[in-house]
Amino acid sequence: MTNSITTHTYKCFALETSNGISHVVMNRPRQMNSMIKEFWTELPDLVKNIEESGKTRVIVLSSMGKHFSAGMDLSVFESDDNLKTDTPTDREKLKQLVLWLQSSFNALERCRVPVIAAIQGACIGGAFDMVAACDLRYATADATFKIQEINLAMMADLGGLQRLPYLLPDAVVRQLAFTGEALTADRALALGFVNEILPNHEDLLEKVMQVAEQIAARAPLAISASKEAINYSRDHSIQDALLHCANLQASIFSTADLAECMRARREKRNTLFANLHGLKQTL
Repeated sequence: MTNSITTHTYKCFALETSNGISHVVMNRPRQMNSMIKEFWTELPDLVKNIEESGKTRVIVLSSMGKHFSAGMDLSVFESDDNLKTDTPTDREKLKQLVLWLQSSFNALERCRVPVIAAIQGACIGGAFDMVAACDLRYATADATFKIQEINLAMMADLGGLQRLPYLLPDAVVRQLAFTGEALTADRALALGFVNEILPNHEDLLEKVMQVAEQIAARAPLAISASKEAINYSRDHSIQDALLHCANLQASIFSTADLAECMRARREKRNTLFANLHGLKQTL
């Protein structure tokens, strides 16, 4: 890995990539990092750019300010046309809007490198859906998680109701979905939804970056394949997942990476692995 630092700024995000870690920061703290229209195009776009470069081995997702995110900004639905359900055409349009919004969080889940969420304060509505699509979650002691949509006479529809049953007990998900009450950080830790609780935002980011550095030091091919295998296992039978795993191992196993592990251990140094291949294709 190189020590070069690359920075990019979007309307809703700041992005810095260094030493194989891409740090994606929601940067609208005065608005509680609410998800405005630009958010839904910028997030999948930056994930796509991160993947295409091949330089990133792990993504850290965090935010500025007291709260992680207030979720969907109501300005997304400014146009009455988006919410009309008077005709079949209106309902089809709303369906396609929901699928398009879902695709932004799908990008995090389908990304070939792990995504770590660092959550402080309120994580509400769409933000709860978003961190459910991440691989690891770390939180501050004051963090809370809420399915806010039910409090607005809506069903949550951005992936939380589909992913949370794999991350939390069924009865807990139903209680959160039906009541709109908050899940505290302590209970989220006890239930296994978050990996660790830190006392404050500064300690949270320090811990998450330590974990990111650990992941970035491992063989990128093996990490990427491990994420793919875990996601596949969730959505398929054990037998199908075992076959998929065997095929995947055969396709990514690297004798060069294994030899590098052995050499680094003998020489008592850090391992040096090649990055993932860039995805941008040229003819």
